[in-house]
Amino acid sequence: MKNPFTPTFGIVPMVLAGRRELLHHMHNAFERGIGDPNLSSILIGPRGTGKTALLSCIGAEAKKCGWICVDTVAMEGMLEDIIQQSLRAAEEFLAPKSDKKLSGVTVGGVLGLSWVQQVKEEANWRIRMSGILDELKKKDIGLLITVDEVRVDVPEMIQLASFYQLFVRENAKISLVLAGLPGQVHQMLTHKEVSFLRRARQHVLDRISDREIREAFRKTVESEAKAFSPEALDMAVNASGGFAYMMQLVGYFIWEESGASEVISEDCAAEGIRQAQIDFQNGVLDSTWRELSKGDRAFLIAMLPDPKYSTLTKVAKRMGKTSGYASTYKSRLLLAGAIEEQPGETFAYAIPSLRDYIEKIR
Repeated sequence: MKNPFTPTFGIVPMVLAGRRELLHHMHNAFERGIGDPNLSSILIGPRGTGKTALLSCIGAEAKKCGWICVDTVAMEGMLEDIIQQSLRAAEEFLAPKSDKKLSGVTVGGVLGLSWVQQVKEEANWRIRMSGILDELKKKDIGLLITVDEVRVDVPEMIQLASFYQLFVRENAKISLVLAGLPGQVHQMLTHKEVSFLRRARQHVLDRISDREIREAFRKTVESEAKAFSPEALDMAVNASGGFAYMMQLVGYFIWEESGASEVISEDCAAEGIRQAQIDFQNGVLDSTWRELSKGDRAFLIAMLPDPKYSTLTKVAKRMGKTSGYASTYKSRLLLAGAIEEQPGETFAYAIPSLRDYIEKIR
């Protein structure tokens, strides 16, 4: 039996847990077209929340509604990549044998797009992109651009955001969906040249509820004619911590441990969870810790004595600093997605197993 779990970067899982409402809003936005606020959206979340897979799902929703989709990451050369991907996707969409909405369009439409590319090569990026958008709009085709791992230190990212504002003002049928870590998104939104993006819909990818994680686990294993024992399912849900990536890791290793058994036992769950935690440490926790400053790390270490929730006063006292000093690092860690706000002006570790990881390496 094939392992139905996919803990691989950007792969859409068989059962997507906890993002149904967001995908519903995005589908409606593509159906309604120009003017829907969700066409300009930003997905915000720490590592492991499933941002990249969600971008793929949003792209699939766009295609269902007759749009074309191009995907890129914030890096040098991304603007030209968007041009080339747009031309290629439009040619496929307008091909005479296409089974999509525009199956009756003649080859002339395709050649028209190629002509835009040839004639406009010496023009700037905005003019070339406007030509493509004009051709697409004539056929009522929308263009979705998704950008993963947004970074404000990439000049082309800022250029794209600035040009996008102009395309929207020109009534182009276009959508821009960005995804990034909380700190990177915050830095981008405070950049003076892209203040327009502050009005984009911000979708914070919070932890997925235990109920939705449980249902996704159950449906995924049932797709391959297996089942969890009640105790093993409880263990898998608890180990996932509400994180999409951790859920896929836990499910993957538990499935591997279960072999040909039709029912996943507690022993299989325990060993699978152990292996998943090692993999999660290597892929998420190590990189998160490396990116933190000395002060960030001191703040997280000072949270360890608190069994569940921490307060700024207690953490500052353990650091030997004032509350004002500690609040700077609290803000930084909130932006990094390492901690999260809790009721009553308290906060807690936001990433699964982060507490255990810090206790181990301190």
